Amino acid sequence: MNAFQKAVKTNVTRTARKKAIRELIAGDERRNLAVLVRTSGLRGEFRRQAIDGLDQCSGTGLLEELAEDRSLEPALRKRAEELCR
Repeated sequence: MNAFQKAVKTNVTRTARKKAIRELIAGDERRNLAVLVRTSGLRGEFRRQAIDGLDQCSGTGLLEELAEDRSLEPALRKRAEELCR
């Protein structure tokens, strides 16, 4: 099972999910991180970790997209906008 699958799988421990997201960040997997941010079934803490990971990976373009994505919760859009600056 790859890191993305671990991050979205339902029966994964909190620790394993956080580690999987860190692996995505380390692997510069910006597109997968953006998908995690948009995954509404994922707890907020993991979505925030993914959005902060996009900043670490220089994912400015994706952060700009997320900042304008009206399907995202306002707090996530605001965080993406802050990170674009």
